[in-house]
Amino acid sequence: MPSVFTHMLVAGALGKTAAAGKMPLRFWALSVLCTVLPDADVIGFRFGVHYSDMLGHRGFFHSLPFALILSFGVVMLAFKAVPLFSKKWWALFGYFFVVTASHGLLDAVTDGGLGVGFFIPFDSTRYFLPWRLVHVSPIRVSRFFSASTVQVLTSEFIWIWIPAMLLFAGVWAWRKKRSRASEVL
Repeated sequence: MPSVFTHMLVAGALGKTAAAGKMPLRFWALSVLCTVLPDADVIGFRFGVHYSDMLGHRGFFHSLPFALILSFGVVMLAFKAVPLFSKKWWALFGYFFVVTASHGLLDAVTDGGLGVGFFIPFDSTRYFLPWRLVHVSPIRVSRFFSASTVQVLTSEFIWIWIPAMLLFAGVWAWRKKRSRASEVL
């Protein structure tokens, strides 16, 4: 898995890319929560849940069905003032789905683990993307601060941080150009 720092950075980049205006603090807090929550499945190790089990690491909580359920719950509970199934409701739902699903996609580009169960509980197959460029971050915090940390963070910086920052910068520049164009008209 990429480090928690990388998942959080992706939440920020996606949020700044998706949100054209100022968003409330709960939007940002929930963005970060949705990107890191799938890794709560590691708690299962303490209760005898095996890595390869449906509820094991990179299993159901990394799946697209989980992303759908979580995004629905987030929008229903945290954005009650938004009319149900309105354009804004669907935009928030889609955004939180993408933010949550980004966790599994990022894990699927790492060079370790058993793959990601994108379709659990319907299909237990675990997948990697064809590009496994990111060094896997240790699951245990105690192992994160080791000699391999520099290698992990360097691969994350090159393959995730830089593209995320370029995406944000591109959208920011496009919005600025569009804003100037509308002022001229």
